Amino acid sequence: MLTYQIDAKDHCRRMDSFMRNLLPTAQFSYLKKLISSGHVKVNGSPVEAAQLLKFADQVTLKESSKTAAFLARLTPELDILFEDSWIISLNKAPGLSVHRTEDPDEVNLVDLAETLLQKRDGVGRLRPVNRLDKGTSGAIILAKSAVAAGMFGKMVQEEGLGKLYLALVEGKLQKQGVIDAPLDGKESQTSYLRLFHGGGVSLLAVYPITGRMHQIRQHFRMIGHPILGDKRYGGRGLTGFTGHALHSFKTTLVHPATGEEVNIPAPLPEQLMRLVSRYSAVSEKNLLDTLDQLPASGPLPA
Repeated sequence: MLTYQIDAKDHCRRMDSFMRNLLPTAQFSYLKKLISSGHVKVNGSPVEAAQLLKFADQVTLKESSKTAAFLARLTPELDILFEDSWIISLNKAPGLSVHRTEDPDEVNLVDLAETLLQKRDGVGRLRPVNRLDKGTSGAIILAKSAVAAGMFGKMVQEEGLGKLYLALVEGKLQKQGVIDAPLDGKESQTSYLRLFHGGGVSLLAVYPITGRMHQIRQHFRMIGHPILGDKRYGGRGLTGFTGHALHSFKTTLVHPATGEEVNIPAPLPEQLMRLVSRYSAVSEKNLLDTLDQLPASGPLPA
């Protein structure tokens, strides 16, 4: 029996995401069978693919020669959060561009993901469904075909994605609020909940009600509380920190092909966890417990 203890980097990760990163070259059918047959357990109990793992959970996997052949020898280059035959969702690192840029030598997420799928499946043409700024970390969704891109693009346009971000901002804000301020002449609204405050900064759960370009970054600059590391919008520089302190933590959608609601959480980058602990003096346990209890939606405009 193979045994794994869940640490902070896997807290709030889906079970199927954990298995995909543990066995990166295994086929979908094999991973599905391991979970559905009870060969994977959490704290001694059978588990479902969408179940979220928590800090200190114990995952056990029945050992076999086939499983051993699929085990990752090194940490995978990309963190896969969710994958099916239609899409792949990845936990984008801060400072990594999603698309190709003017610099032909700059690494980007699409190229890395296409290379991964080419090696594993022999195919790999991907099209981004949503966007994240270069400095922002968290869940990004890539469609595996033109058909999938069309279906998911239409879903995003008509229904939108449920989005929950975490942001570390300058100063102390009220416990909750809604920023209602037009951007580029368009109605724009962002709601937030303050989770922790200390060291002159606040950790917020942020819920964009609309989806304008750089909306969260611009809105918090407009109310005098810019995001740390976001120098473009007035945030202080952070030595040794890549990108800015904004993370796309949870993405929810209704799958246009299956009709099922899909919840895609993206565990926090280690850099951001250290930054939160440094400024707010909150313990790792308190932070992780708070993440477990975050509501799916924030306060709405009056």
